[in-house]
Amino acid sequence: MKKSIGAKTIVFPTPVWLVGNYDQDGKPNAAVVAWGGICCSTPPCVAVSLREATYSHGNIVRRKAFTVNVPSETYVKEADYFGIVSGREEDKFSTAGLTAAKSELVDAPYVQEFPLILECKLLHTFELGLHTQFVGEIMDVKADEVVLGKDGLPDMEKVKPIIFAPSVRTYHGVGRFLGDAFSIGRRT
Repeated sequence: MKKSIGAKTIVFPTPVWLVGNYDQDGKPNAAVVAWGGICCSTPPCVAVSLREATYSHGNIVRRKAFTVNVPSETYVKEADYFGIVSGREEDKFSTAGLTAAKSELVDAPYVQEFPLILECKLLHTFELGLHTQFVGEIMDVKADEVVLGKDGLPDMEKVKPIIFAPSVRTYHGVGRFLGDAFSIGRRT
């Protein structure tokens, strides 16, 4: 029997992404976001949700661009740090020892050390309540060559993304391979 636990923000997994942006003075900044995911195939789009009170919120609105930076497990401490402090008070990149690289396609920085990057042009903004959802058209995906599989696409087991359990506020790695999508179900 299932037990009701109420209306809560619980779903597995949620990502650990750093959303890169520039402030009004051109200083690179990034915010940790767990409320996000792919939201359209054509054009390719990703959605992230931030509270209006965050420094990044205003930066994205002004610059009309952001990057989605997927950290590997190696950078869990640095990723967590970006969610603890505000870019209003600190230079997060400098303190964390990470490199802000300038995107050639959008007006937002990305984290050079992270293995997977999405460069996004702001397409839509939706006020949802406490959060604003930003839908970005993915202009390019950049991946370190070492995380590419035989097919030339990012391999999840090589990227080693971090996932977040919002209900208990813990980070986790990705589990083992279970089967090929749109194929394994044909065997039932």
